[in-house]
Amino acid sequence: MQRRQFLISMTSLAALTAAGPIRAESFEVTLTDAEWRARLTPAQYAVLRQENTERAGSSPLNTEHRAGLFSCAGCALPVYRSEDKFESGTGWPSFTQPIKGAVGTKPDNTLFTTRTEVHCRRCGGHLGHVFNDGPQPTGKRYCMNGVALTFAAA
Repeated sequence: MQRRQFLISMTSLAALTAAGPIRAESFEVTLTDAEWRARLTPAQYAVLRQENTERAGSSPLNTEHRAGLFSCAGCALPVYRSEDKFESGTGWPSFTQPIKGAVGTKPDNTLFTTRTEVHCRRCGGHLGHVFNDGPQPTGKRYCMNGVALTFAAA
């Protein structure tokens, strides 16, 4: 093996190791790619299935202040309560905590940093990220893509 090939191989191995183990999760709601595309709008598909991020300030849910539930746009599982929503000033709907058992998390090593990605525990749809700079009582900021959520007033 030439030195160059060896170095490339070692660099690739290091990158994979740094990213952590690759986990295969199973979810209650599993659809084919074609079924997801038929069910979701293009913007919802880009966020929920491809882990994209909507443009800051673009969601009507930023200004939603009524009592009710925010659910996953992919499978309709309630994931956040309106009483846990707060104005973070980030341009995305933000919450102090999810409904117990509604979301899962995993490391996200994109953008040259490690963040914590939040996804729907039932369908695996990407919802957003959680940060440790939120208000009390949790100190968490669940910063969600509005297009990944639906809202139903109570």
